[in-house]
Amino acid sequence: MAAGVALDPTRAPTLDAAVIGEVIQMALSDHVGFAEIRAVHGLTPDQVKALMRSQLSAGSYRSWRRRVRRFSDRRAHYK
Repeated sequence: MAAGVALDPTRAPTLDAAVIGEVIQMALSDHVGFAEIRAVHGLTPDQVKALMRSQLSAGSYRSWRRRVRRFSDRRAHYK
């Protein structure tokens, strides 16, 4: 990914299966925030959400988003 190139915030760049798996694992972890995912893979929070929406079942995605929102309401520095 080139520096200074604006990405569509709702679409993740083309990633191989191993990277997608790693991003999903990081996003599902309660110990890894969006800032860490961005530092490692260069994905914005909106891109991570779009990736998760496309890779998880609808119910799993909704559960993940609910959990992230619930944790972020309680902790200032969560995801």
